[in-house]
Amino acid sequence: MIDLKSMTPEEISGVLKELGAPAFRGKQVFAWLHKGAACFEEMSDLPKALREKLGEHCFITVPKVARKQVSRQDGTIKYLWELADGNCIESVLMRYHHGNTVCISSQVGCRMGCAFCASTIAGKVRDLTPAEMLDQVLFTQLDSGLEISNIVLMGIGEPMDNLDNVLRFLQLVNHPAGMNIGMRHISLSTCGVVPGIRRLAQLKTQLTLSVSLHAPDGETRSKIMPVNRAYPVEELFAACHDYFRETGRRISFEYAMIDGVNDQDWQADLIASRIKGMPGHVNLIPLNDVVESPFKPSGRIAAFQRRLESHGVTATVRRSLGGDIDASCGQLRRKAMEEAKRGEKPL
Repeated sequence: MIDLKSMTPEEISGVLKELGAPAFRGKQVFAWLHKGAACFEEMSDLPKALREKLGEHCFITVPKVARKQVSRQDGTIKYLWELADGNCIESVLMRYHHGNTVCISSQVGCRMGCAFCASTIAGKVRDLTPAEMLDQVLFTQLDSGLEISNIVLMGIGEPMDNLDNVLRFLQLVNHPAGMNIGMRHISLSTCGVVPGIRRLAQLKTQLTLSVSLHAPDGETRSKIMPVNRAYPVEELFAACHDYFRETGRRISFEYAMIDGVNDQDWQADLIASRIKGMPGHVNLIPLNDVVESPFKPSGRIAAFQRRLESHGVTATVRRSLGGDIDASCGQLRRKAMEEAKRGEKPL
């Protein structure tokens, strides 16, 4: 069976040609898919015979809302989506004055093993297809009734570990005949997969690259982020400097503040020295208190911010959204998995 939603209009036209339909039908099918059509019967401007052929040879991905939590504090919406194979992923809709942002997942689970993250506890199950990533944006918009203007690939999974599918998703969501969300309205976060950063630099995509740094020194970073053993922090910063030279785009460094681990003044000084020479932005994140993790939130965020700013580094503190609805990556999926194991509530 053919996954049409992971295809461009031209590729869909090629499939239709093999089914004996004219090429122009490809644009029609593409438009229907990107409006959220759940079945071929909904495509009312296609001949019935063609709709039947499509149903025999192709399929349309349609996620189910397994759970939905709405924050009473700020209107943030957390979705747990059930996929066709029964696996579940998360998306979060965040409402800002400048527009609505959806944070999407790129994999079912994650194999990166970051010690403070709930997404990686059960490991990686599989990669998401381009269609499954697109569905998170599309069906979040349809279910909420709120137009999505920005996307962040910061949910479950490491986007650089599924880069071919991520690049195809970006092509589809950016397509003028689809959702047409511009690259400068999309952020991609990586824990530091250096080959992926270098590949993006060569492609000169105009998205915003976010690097989950969390420690500027190799010893600390290797303890909390196993990826540092494969791609040491020195190589990571070298790739970031090259990325800026190739694209001209400022990089955002995500930094979860962990009590007694990465919140010392000397670490702020080291961040500043390694960013020097490119316009970097450090986003300090109050750590989510994950039950399974031994790490606790730092009380030195303001002092750390001042130390960075004393070096001329732009540093902000991320506003916490959805604190009452398990909005941290992987928390809702993890909770649902545990309940399913206990037989309390099926996913």
